[in-house]
Amino acid sequence: MHNPALQHCGIDAQYVRVQVPVGSVGEALRKFAKAGFIGINVTIPHKFEALDTVDEVDPLARTLGAVNTVHIKDGRLYGYNSDGPGFLRSVQEAFKAEVKDLRVLILGAGGGAGRAVAVQCALEHCQALTLVNRTASKAHELAVELQGRGVQARSVAWDAEALAQVLPEVDLIVNGTSLGMKPEDAPLLPAGSLLSRHLVFDMVYRAGGQLTQLGALASEAGAAYVDGVTLLLHQGAISFEHWFDYPAPLDVMRAGLRDALCA
Repeated sequence: MHNPALQHCGIDAQYVRVQVPVGSVGEALRKFAKAGFIGINVTIPHKFEALDTVDEVDPLARTLGAVNTVHIKDGRLYGYNSDGPGFLRSVQEAFKAEVKDLRVLILGAGGGAGRAVAVQCALEHCQALTLVNRTASKAHELAVELQGRGVQARSVAWDAEALAQVLPEVDLIVNGTSLGMKPEDAPLLPAGSLLSRHLVFDMVYRAGGQLTQLGALASEAGAAYVDGVTLLLHQGAISFEHWFDYPAPLDVMRAGLRDALCA
């Protein structure tokens, strides 16, 4: 999506992929700066190391606890996080809704993008926040932390009985895990627990537009659903805007992303 955007905007640059070993992020970022790079996207497992490496951290990235976008300007490294803002834009586009008006349940809220989305929901003062994680203690600790931000937050066990009890009290369901990309993955929700009024946000996606496991459950229930492609698009647009201080050509990026996934 980035190379079509660069070409469309007449920017003489190219987006490339570079593999960096764990523990070498600081060295890599300094080399990128010396080589004249404009910006970098950082993916797992490097987001926490990037947070500790950049020269200046955006306050939101500091709050979310990770850096996934770096802008290089005058040799200095500026760190941002597009997970939370990209999530907000995606919910607005997909569901014509604002997170502040919703009761949200997040599966996989213990770390990574799931944690970032949970914190972003708290910052938006969502109506209520329910956190679920395989390691229950992580969800509980985060719930206590977010209660200190003035949001009604709780953690529940990841089992069929507990989920069946809380789902009727939820508007937006977010999958922040990697589960669902493969047909053989364990079920995320108990059968029959989704309602047609639910909004279902899956942070994963399958190539070619195939439904994820959660997408199939949402389709059966008649619930509104969006997969992770929309989040990927808006994360990319936010990165582009940090790098160039210029509105991202969203339609061009969307077409480029769609073509790549279909290929």
